[in-house]
Amino acid sequence: MYRDLFGVELICRTLGATDGGFLTSRGYRAAKVRPASDRQLRDAELVPVIERIHADN
Repeated sequence: MYRDLFGVELICRTLGATDGGFLTSRGYRAAKVRPASDRQLRDAELVPVIERIHADN
């Protein structure tokens, strides 16, 4: 709703961190260049299998 009025960093500072943490713009950029985790690799393998099973049913 406030996307055009306020920047993401201002909103993040205003909202503050949660118990689970808050991803900052710096953290987001770092995550984008980080290699895929084992979980992400396994999920990528499973998606076609799940799609095939769903289509068969």
